[in-house]
Amino acid sequence: MRPDVQQVTDTTYLVHGHNTNWVILKDGDAVTLVDTGYPGDRQGVLDSLAQVGSSPEAVAAVLITHAHNDHVGSAEHLRATYGTPVYLHPLEVPHARREFLQQATIGDVVRNAWRPGVVPWAVHVIRVGGTEHNPVSAPEPFPAEGPLDLPGRPVPVHTPGHTDGHCVYHLPDSGIVISGDALISGHATSRVEGPQLLHDFFHHDRARVIGSLDLIAALDGDTLLPGHGPVHRGAVRAAAELARERAA
Repeated sequence: MRPDVQQVTDTTYLVHGHNTNWVILKDGDAVTLVDTGYPGDRQGVLDSLAQVGSSPEAVAAVLITHAHNDHVGSAEHLRATYGTPVYLHPLEVPHARREFLQQATIGDVVRNAWRPGVVPWAVHVIRVGGTEHNPVSAPEPFPAEGPLDLPGRPVPVHTPGHTDGHCVYHLPDSGIVISGDALISGHATSRVEGPQLLHDFFHHDRARVIGSLDLIAALDGDTLLPGHGPVHRGAVRAAAELARERAA
């Protein structure tokens, strides 16, 4: 499947892969790649870099919102093949190494199979490598606090709940929040459109997910680039508040 690359600003692109998204931030010839889709999205990741005039060799770093397979899919390939550093929140580093796993279990999926879209989604996950053992062998914590010295100057914001080390990335100069799975705008298992949370069974700690909406709402921005679903334009604060209302 050819990835759907959407230009959001002159230097920012949201890419839709197999029911998951990643983001490309450009600065001249160099790029920052935020998330990398499923393992089955590898060619899509490479194609999307080519579509924006870049290449895997030009990726200065991979930033991961959280270490689920639909976000960390090609991170190890880029690290091992091109020497690309892979950065996460310190609490997410052991998760990326697969010292533990904080994600929906097979039992969770079976118990929620009655929900519309869950069974087709689960079949799709298997087909694109979502259940593979896919660790990053040498992930690294962020090298600094505040804006990272990378294309896009992203600012990591710790938003725990979906996983302990989940982070969103704020681009203050362009009013963009890359929200991972802390706040989405659509999903294959949802019949709701617009800002929302994933179903509870996807989250490691639902109470902390709800609490992290306050952290997202405090970020100055008017464009949301989620881990799942389309670009959402409008005040990020309002998006977080709507997701909270829908989760009540």
